[in-house]
Amino acid sequence: MRYCRFDNDRLGVVRGDQVHDVTAVLEKLPAVRWPLPAYDPLVAALPKLRGDMEAAADRVAGVPISSVKLLNPVPNPSKVIGAPVNYHAHIDEANRDQQISFGKTIKTIDHYGVFLKSNSSLSGPSEPVPVVEKDRRTDHEVELAAIIGETCFDVPEEGALKYIAGYAIGLDMTIRGPEERSLRKSLDRFSVVGPCFVTADEIPDPENLDLEILVNGEVRQKSNTSRLIFGVAKLVSYCSNFYTLYPGDIIMTGTPEGVGPVQAGDVMHAKIEKVGEMTVAITRRTAPLPLSEKEGGVRGRAKRQHEKENSGE
Repeated sequence: MRYCRFDNDRLGVVRGDQVHDVTAVLEKLPAVRWPLPAYDPLVAALPKLRGDMEAAADRVAGVPISSVKLLNPVPNPSKVIGAPVNYHAHIDEANRDQQISFGKTIKTIDHYGVFLKSNSSLSGPSEPVPVVEKDRRTDHEVELAAIIGETCFDVPEEGALKYIAGYAIGLDMTIRGPEERSLRKSLDRFSVVGPCFVTADEIPDPENLDLEILVNGEVRQKSNTSRLIFGVAKLVSYCSNFYTLYPGDIIMTGTPEGVGPVQAGDVMHAKIEKVGEMTVAITRRTAPLPLSEKEGGVRGRAKRQHEKENSGE
């Protein structure tokens, strides 16, 4: 099954090029109150709600997916985890390019471990990525995003894939510089996830998927997840050695060679085999994003409801 979050926090089941609005199913989610849970409620409930979502989609006519605004399908993860230099060829290009390495010798993921990206950096494919146009470049990095489906800790590599609920395309945008990755990769909308949440049963082997990204029609990155240094299962196991993983947690699995700069006006088109395709625009960063645009899911809806109640509408 594939589902998406679209327009004003609507939930849709995606079939072919059609989106079937099944938002009413969300009424079956457990009610939450402050403090909010440390997981994405829909991902946590997906095993129970999947049948209801499929049945609701059968009853509702679809609309073209091209006619809706696609948002990040996982708005409430407890954390977004990045896997640095997880392809050998990317390490080689980083060491050749001083704008990537900034004078450092780049090593493998074995040396660096993983890093965390801010949740406020999350966005969906219909939301343009704002770049800071100063004296540094902003690069695209296309990656397979694995989404955790159940709470786990210290899991062995063998069997680790069973803790993944689904997959999506991830764009791990980054400003080049000497600072820590968690700073340079956590700007507003620098973690693009989409176009849909694809359940794990549709992708039995995530470690053999073609992926690529084009910028203005030119192929920049093209590889296969079989070339990952830490494969998907090993990444889940590794991350769970350090963090408790919760439903909805997103693991960006790493980017291959071919990373390069983008600027305002550019258009990125990312593809991952069996996952899908998405087009994302680049725009100039001019002002902080409104909180209602940054926050989706429970937080975003609560804020919009508060504003409506106090506006006299």
